[in-house]
Amino acid sequence: MVSFLEFEKPIAELEARVIELRATASAGDIDISGEIDKLEQRASKMLVDTYAKLTPWQKTQVARHPDRPHFKDYVAGMFDNFMPLAGDRAFSDDQAIIGGLATLGERRVMVIGHEKGDDTASRVRHNFGMAKPEGYRKAIRLMQLADRFRLPVVTLVDTSGAFPGVQAEERGQAEAIARSTEQCLALGVPMVAAVVGEGGSGGAVALAAANRVLMLEHAVYSVISPEGCASILWRTANRASDAATAMQVTAQHLKELGVIDRIVPEPVGGAHREPVQAIASLGAAIGEELDSLSSLSPQDLRTDRADKFLAIGA
Repeated sequence: MVSFLEFEKPIAELEARVIELRATASAGDIDISGEIDKLEQRASKMLVDTYAKLTPWQKTQVARHPDRPHFKDYVAGMFDNFMPLAGDRAFSDDQAIIGGLATLGERRVMVIGHEKGDDTASRVRHNFGMAKPEGYRKAIRLMQLADRFRLPVVTLVDTSGAFPGVQAEERGQAEAIARSTEQCLALGVPMVAAVVGEGGSGGAVALAAANRVLMLEHAVYSVISPEGCASILWRTANRASDAATAMQVTAQHLKELGVIDRIVPEPVGGAHREPVQAIASLGAAIGEELDSLSSLSPQDLRTDRADKFLAIGA
């Protein structure tokens, strides 16, 4: 069953009607296949039309959809031979960021990303994808390992932001984010980052200062959440929709601004409707970007990365 968002209610009603008619058709002798086909076509057209004109706030809701693929789903569907590597060798293992060695096609890579979890227990275990300093220090350790063994780095970004708790601040949250960003920029191997859901503030940039930054079609990427922005500007989170529009959080806006390099199309209705197709599309896009970077020298890769980010806003 698909979980429907608020703006999808008309689609949900049509699809529910189709299910009812199918049950009626299977229980009786009346042929209503023609009526079912018409309703299915109407539902499909409504879905296409709705997703063709999503507002930034609606895209934010899609990016946060509970059924949207998460890191573990991408690892299972996109990579082979995944070997997780745990811990920052200083404090603990932060489950909000997971990483390890894997194979993408014929290429051995280091894959690192945020994991939000998909039920109550796993969301608590992964802290809803909000990493603490030890998570970013683990990412730094894995990037350094990849650099040493000349392995490309692939990161999958999906976080509302780094964990803002007192304990994280006491352990140097800002410093850990800064050093992780610095390590991304210092890599002498190709790095491709993909924002697959939410890209929130420094918690996202710390894994996304890459040679190529991709975004799924309905992902969002911003310096602060729309609710946080609205609370600061208008003293109420109820204007989150206005904030999302003003911040230009969508992949389409960010591509125009030069913040990202490529938009990866999603299935109609979002990645949560056809996760296998969405994961395959992203895997192919990442492979193409890694191919385009494979001939560059370590210094050229660093220069390419620096030039890319210095040009933003210029």
